[in-house]
Amino acid sequence: MLQYIVLVGAAAQFVGIFIYIKGVIKGNIKPNKMTWLMWSIAPLIATAAALSAGVRWAAIPVFMSGFGPLLVFISSFVNSKSYWKLEKFDYFCGAFSILALVLWAITKQPAIAIIFAIASDASAALPTIIKSWKHPDSERPEAFMAGLFSALTSFFVLKTFSFSEIAFPAYLVLVCATLIIAGYRGRILSNKLLLNKG
Repeated sequence: MLQYIVLVGAAAQFVGIFIYIKGVIKGNIKPNKMTWLMWSIAPLIATAAALSAGVRWAAIPVFMSGFGPLLVFISSFVNSKSYWKLEKFDYFCGAFSILALVLWAITKQPAIAIIFAIASDASAALPTIIKSWKHPDSERPEAFMAGLFSALTSFFVLKTFSFSEIAFPAYLVLVCATLIIAGYRGRILSNKLLLNKG
């Protein structure tokens, strides 16, 4: 029965992504294309690795953490106002993210694949974490909150608590929480500045 909670988490994540995509299409949210592209690739690879290691229900949140960003990446081309200019640091993080995926392809070991998938995903996340911190008005926390909830549901269906089962969901909890904190910290500071100016 507990396995169905991951479906609830996946549905919540889809709703969060849908809200985010609406903001992107309207031009209210400006996603970092490099982040969202690489966020779509690494979790899908981690899903394949987890499935090859025998993980089933716990792989659903990981899959959703890749499928949702793929939809965001595609939607970022709909409205030119949702464009976020990429800088050298973004490309560096993207290159490191790709390197981690190449290293995974060379090893073809499930545990090593998950490590490199996490390294890839974290490298892709860094530009958006910094952007959320410095420019909170360019992001919305709903998708990350839904992602956090979805990742937490993985822990209800773990069977062995093996590295293959627990590593990527644990990382997703950490990165989503970091993005939420970065976004809200920035919003709080922005509100304080507005109050001080007023």
